[in-house]
Amino acid sequence: MKQIILSFFLLCFTPMVFSQVSEFDKSTQGERDDATNKNELNQKLQDTTVAMRGDQKLAKIEQYLIVSNLNDTTYVDTTLSLKKEYKFNYLRKDNFNLISFSNMGQTYNTLSYDFKSERLMPELGARGKSFASRTVEDVNYYHVPTPLTELFYKTAFEQGQVAKGFFTVNTSEQFNFSISYKGMRSLGHYQHIIASSGDFEFTTNYKTKNERYIVKSHFIAQKLENEENGGLTDEGMGYFESGDPEFLDRGVFDVNFEDADNLLKEKRFHLDHRYYIVKPSDSLAKHSLNVNHILTFQDQSFQFNQDAANDYFGDAFKSTGLSDRASLEDFYNELQLNYSNTLLGDLQFNVSHDNYNYGYDQIVILDGQNITNRLKGNVLAVGGKYHNKFGGFDIYGDAGLNVTGDFAGNYFTGKAAYQFTDDILMSAEINHNASQPNYNFLLYQSDYLNYNWQTNFSTEKTQQLSYKLESDKLLNLTVDYSTITDYAYFAKDEDGGVKPYQNGETITYLRVRLDKEIRFGHFALDNSIMYQNVQDDNQVMNMPEFVTRNTLYYRNEFFKKALLLETGITFNYFTEYYMNAYDPLLSEFYVQTDREYGSFPRLDFFLNAKIQQTRIFFKVEHFNAPLTGYDYYSAPNYPYRDLTIRFGIVWNFFL
Repeated sequence: MKQIILSFFLLCFTPMVFSQVSEFDKSTQGERDDATNKNELNQKLQDTTVAMRGDQKLAKIEQYLIVSNLNDTTYVDTTLSLKKEYKFNYLRKDNFNLISFSNMGQTYNTLSYDFKSERLMPELGARGKSFASRTVEDVNYYHVPTPLTELFYKTAFEQGQVAKGFFTVNTSEQFNFSISYKGMRSLGHYQHIIASSGDFEFTTNYKTKNERYIVKSHFIAQKLENEENGGLTDEGMGYFESGDPEFLDRGVFDVNFEDADNLLKEKRFHLDHRYYIVKPSDSLAKHSLNVNHILTFQDQSFQFNQDAANDYFGDAFKSTGLSDRASLEDFYNELQLNYSNTLLGDLQFNVSHDNYNYGYDQIVILDGQNITNRLKGNVLAVGGKYHNKFGGFDIYGDAGLNVTGDFAGNYFTGKAAYQFTDDILMSAEINHNASQPNYNFLLYQSDYLNYNWQTNFSTEKTQQLSYKLESDKLLNLTVDYSTITDYAYFAKDEDGGVKPYQNGETITYLRVRLDKEIRFGHFALDNSIMYQNVQDDNQVMNMPEFVTRNTLYYRNEFFKKALLLETGITFNYFTEYYMNAYDPLLSEFYVQTDREYGSFPRLDFFLNAKIQQTRIFFKVEHFNAPLTGYDYYSAPNYPYRDLTIRFGIVWNFFL
């Protein structure tokens, strides 16, 4: 029904699309408040040659602007590259540090962590769903000279697909809106793992003609649903690893249960608007002053349902109709005062208020202990930011502190970058964060006895020091070193139930990543290699020592440059380690040290093409599966994908 409504909505705009004039007298910046960046971008657009068709001016691709939540501006990219191959997946992100489960729309296991954080408040939890959940930072805004449409499609695993339709238009030079819907359904090859999702997004942005008042907002509604089976039984894992031809039909495997599902729902309204008290009129202006107000209201819920109690999760309060539902309502307001000066740089002071309400609809009494049903209250925080450039140096600082409320929290980020040459950029960054673990660590209720708790965990404290070298000619190198104290994690207790714990020892974590592409003629070898070292006496944070991705590919143009072709083979590999196990009731991963997993190669063949604004993707995933043995897992009891052929398309329309 949602797809039908969206299609009808888009068709309604057809007359307006064809009545628009494909010309803007000048290009706009959207909501960018940084005067220097604004002038640079305007100059870039003015320098762009405008093609002519008779007396009609045609817009260039550089005029189709994308504005991020942080007001960084780029333009629509219709090129075909290897990076597009890496991002052509359900998440539409490069998943180098992730390994997917067998079905599209399921969760991902994490091979590497980034402990940089500027979080002051807990989040809902259910992190198994977080990979597909869209945050405020994931939403972009647009400014386009003519209506723009993008269609995305990719095949799934048995009886399904993922598809997204996107449309944006400027009804005037001051006002833009966009609308999109992404739907996914995939049956999967194993029993009871159907995945489905729906993601509706509406954005709008407006500025007055004098550009003193600028506003952008969005509304998002998401639904992520998975049938859960608990993975293969221990006996089934033996049959899987044997490679017996009788079990190549994955539908014959016994799974732990076939009557459960979990569901994440989210709705969010976000408003970000500002007014310039003192506005720079041109590049010679020495200062500007504006006030900015940010409002976000978010309603989230996570639910687990099961028809009948199963020993997999332990004893239960009732035998049938089990249902656990946690909800979070969060209302956030932030007021900023921003001052920019050509000498002092950019200064910001902000104060924010967060009203939260997390919990359940009943109180649980277990072993004589009352487990409350709600965590709710108000938190007031203050913060500031600073940014400036001195010659080749770029300096940035950001800090925040909770000053009232039940949740303690603070963070600090400092960064310095230096442009040595046009090709070499080096930067160093330090980050400290102290914040409460997610709500599902602090309070959880379930129809299963083992999954009821109320904790009094300390704040998790992380520090990260990172260095980065960026060079197209040399290489990209990232080194970061983190310390983690009071790390919160899930693990099984002595009775086999999954519980939250907090590690009292300090964990140290070193990560080094190297990225380099080597070209020779029409061939290229793209390499991403990561080394990780974790010092953790309690083995509560486990990661592979090495993760690598290497792609050998061929790129060329044919038919008088009407067709661009890329084809090659990608090799993925990570060393053995104590891979985290998955708990579908919590939609969380938990620590296990019973068996190491990994050390299996994954080879993918791809053939991608670009014809005008259309990109076509064809892929044979894990084609070495029948040759290198059936020892590949995404998590304990959850096999990785077998050999699969998939294809898809991304198509842009500029009207």
